[in-house]
Amino acid sequence: MKDVHVALIEKFYDAFTKRDFAGMSGCYHPDITFQDEVFSLKGKEAPAMWHMLCESGKDLAVTFSGVAADDRVGRAHWEAHYTFSSTGRKVHNIIDAEFKFKDGLIIQHRDRFDFWRWARQALGPTGLLLGWTPLVRGRVQRAARARLTKFIERHPEYGASQ
Repeated sequence: MKDVHVALIEKFYDAFTKRDFAGMSGCYHPDITFQDEVFSLKGKEAPAMWHMLCESGKDLAVTFSGVAADDRVGRAHWEAHYTFSSTGRKVHNIIDAEFKFKDGLIIQHRDRFDFWRWARQALGPTGLLLGWTPLVRGRVQRAARARLTKFIERHPEYGASQ
């Protein structure tokens, strides 16, 4: 199963580099849970998030490396370069991903990145001064959730938020 899971992670990121959200979604188990510093999602919310990000990230460029897996878990390192739409600021986000598998698909996906580093780039002076605080993180999380909720409402294939 190790090689199958490595291939699955590579398929996910190969699709991401092409902004192929459908290809990414096909790697996820229907009961997927996704978590990062901004989102905590389950089920169809996770593929909807990737769809939204792929669609809105006009200059999104993704690279990945360090893919490894065994029968239960996997990991990868990936980096994204894009313009943060809310501020027009350039971002270079560095992310380490962890995965768990079920039925040959990804059932859990956890991305970790330095939120303060991201906030300094995406939010400018506000991020530099306050990006480390729960106040800013909460504001970013609420805005991202609202944006995803509106996206899901416009895309019936994702159904109502779970």
